[in-house]
Amino acid sequence: MSVQNPLRLLNLAGKSLLTDETLSVSALEHLPIELFPPLFMEAFCGRRRKTLKALVQAWPFVRLPLGGLMQTPHLGTLQAVLDGLDILLTQKDQPRRCKLRVLDLRNAGQDFWRMWSGSSVHVSSSSSMALGAEDTLRTEQPLAPFQVFIELHLKERSMGGFLTYLMRWVEERKASIHLCCKKLRIISFSMDNIMKVLSMVQLDCIQEVYVDCTWHLSTLAMFAPLLGQMTNLQRLLISHIHMPDSEEQEEEHVVKITSQFLRLHCLQNLHLESPFYLEGCLDQMLRCLMTPLDNLEITHCLLTDSDLTHLSQSPNISHLRGLDLSGVTMTYSSSELLPALLEKIASTLQELYLEQCGIRDSHLEAILPALSHCIQLTCFSLCGNLLSMAIMEKLLQHTSGLPSLSQELYPVPQEGFSSDRILQPGRLAQCQTELLEILKHLRHPRTIWISLTPCPHCGDNTFYRPEPIIYGGNTCA
Repeated sequence: MSVQNPLRLLNLAGKSLLTDETLSVSALEHLPIELFPPLFMEAFCGRRRKTLKALVQAWPFVRLPLGGLMQTPHLGTLQAVLDGLDILLTQKDQPRRCKLRVLDLRNAGQDFWRMWSGSSVHVSSSSSMALGAEDTLRTEQPLAPFQVFIELHLKERSMGGFLTYLMRWVEERKASIHLCCKKLRIISFSMDNIMKVLSMVQLDCIQEVYVDCTWHLSTLAMFAPLLGQMTNLQRLLISHIHMPDSEEQEEEHVVKITSQFLRLHCLQNLHLESPFYLEGCLDQMLRCLMTPLDNLEITHCLLTDSDLTHLSQSPNISHLRGLDLSGVTMTYSSSELLPALLEKIASTLQELYLEQCGIRDSHLEAILPALSHCIQLTCFSLCGNLLSMAIMEKLLQHTSGLPSLSQELYPVPQEGFSSDRILQPGRLAQCQTELLEILKHLRHPRTIWISLTPCPHCGDNTFYRPEPIIYGGNTCA
């Protein structure tokens, strides 16, 4: 008999128990552990709140991954589970079999439910119930607060019923409940509601923050002290911040924001889209970085020569694996600055994006020696720059010795356009043929992609399918 057949029998047993909800509740004391997950799934699908409430009080596992069952948040199910927790948390002597210390409301834990439903290969109960770091902590510290994990996507003007109910429940039990969130995404949410929600959250649990809001700089400065309390933050993305009312206000806000980086000792990935407020004062932020970054994105803004100099000299970017300066105009920058930056990170750099930087032949030629030293480079994009066929030939020559380079995205050479900057299909085809001949001459199997997105002349992002040029299969698509 296959391993899955007994699991299917367990499902049938669970369904039979649910025919009499009173029986299923009273039978929990003697119910085999293997029956709890399928019985919970059946009660969940049938919205049997009384059974769900009872199952929570006797749950024989450390974690209950409720979020893995909910395609969308369901208030009735949450209320039933929290009602069961209330009874469990108020009991001086908890049921002998109950080990529940973590309620997980994130979209995770599907493997747990699939295994117990018989839809995946069976693994031993000891390995399938291996505790995560949070679980281990709670078993070692049995008196520690109960943990509730949630992913917060704050994208409405006001809180929905599910989040409102959960926050009210947590607020009334703050002494015994820790609300933990590892990923926080703020799309469109009032600052008052943000403050209210985050006052319920253990901020030192947060590891990733995405702020994609049309905030004024003053609003970001108001949010910054909360950011400083996220001491285990590893990834930070901030975009779409609006200009302040005056330069004096801007300076004050920038100081308030950048000073919080002094408290972020675990920060590894920093993504800043359109950070106009850093023009001329990037060094202020760099000085506040406490640890070396793995990835840095500063995109679609103006940086001065002084900013680029400070960037290349910062000790906390010397081990970058990813650098994205797309949309940072290099047209009027000193030709020495970008090469100096690339030389600083050449030994570790794996991904480099310089899209829409206003790079011309002279700028690219200046960075070619440094680029050829980036021996770990796997991905390189220059889309949206205006380059000639001659400089692209030099580029392909200098990068042909990079052993790991596998993704190369380049703009259509300027020879592919007419004098009034309109793409000419015939000229594009000729450019592709010439580029293939260059690859053949270099005798190194390779695929490069030629794209008009974004257009180097007008910045238009109208979709244009990248064209691969392949040497190795002797084809040009």
